[in-house]
Amino acid sequence: MIIIYHTKKGIILAGGKGTRLYPLTLVTNKHLLAVYDKPMIFYPLAVLMLAGIQDILIISTSKALPAYRRLLGDGRKYGINLFYKAQKSPDGLPQAFIIGEDFIANDSVAMILGDNIFYGNNLDKLLKKAGSRKIKSTIFAYYVNNPKNYGIVDFDQKNRVKSIEEKPDNPKSNYAVTGLYFYDNRVVDYAKKLKPSHRGELEITDLNNLYLGQEDLEVEILGSDFTWFDMGTVNNLIEASKFVKNIEQRTGTKICVLEEIAYRNNWIDKKKILNVLDKYENSPYAKFLQKVAKDKIR
Repeated sequence: MIIIYHTKKGIILAGGKGTRLYPLTLVTNKHLLAVYDKPMIFYPLAVLMLAGIQDILIISTSKALPAYRRLLGDGRKYGINLFYKAQKSPDGLPQAFIIGEDFIANDSVAMILGDNIFYGNNLDKLLKKAGSRKIKSTIFAYYVNNPKNYGIVDFDQKNRVKSIEEKPDNPKSNYAVTGLYFYDNRVVDYAKKLKPSHRGELEITDLNNLYLGQEDLEVEILGSDFTWFDMGTVNNLIEASKFVKNIEQRTGTKICVLEEIAYRNNWIDKKKILNVLDKYENSPYAKFLQKVAKDKIR
């Protein structure tokens, strides 16, 4: 079966002050912090690349954007096109689509939060399945023990979505909405129609409910063979780092290596991989890329 991938644009929302991580984030943007051996921003960027998306907009504070440009450049070394826009104030997740209106243009778009990690077998296939829905939206749900802290999806007996509630006092399920969303082109107009909640922000749950009301919302449940981290707290940041460390040390490989993903996607060749080795000097990251270029990693 041939699938035509419609989602061509991706957004990483990497703004905010990261106050829950103070004092770590007093002098740097949260999404530039280390998650084991890589900057946090590598992990959501890897997800969009696994989805086959090459045009990606990073939204962050005007203070942080120069650091992202120094780190990632224009994206050509990863076979992608990176763009940058400033978020003047964090007024809710749907604001990203308003800021990125010109970038999105007439395309569908995926958005991922800059502090999210997704990992699991065949993740790329699941992402491309979501991106193949031309006139739909897709969100991803994950079972959590503390549902009061998240937007929660409730299902009927046929696994269809009944409702989505933001941080409910009495959760109807334990399935949390993760920080990864695929939307068709209506998302910009829908985002503009939203009114701020009692928190003074535009709510992603309200946006998802607009799609749900049109019966155009799909939910992919990430089962126990997937791992999801929201690294908004110090404890979660540490747990995510431990997870990456355990995976990499046990397998002898690395996860979310941008050059490797680009190479597997046929966006760059071995020569481009070898060209960046000097930048990483004698680091384990560089040694891993040498193995990739020599086809020692399958």
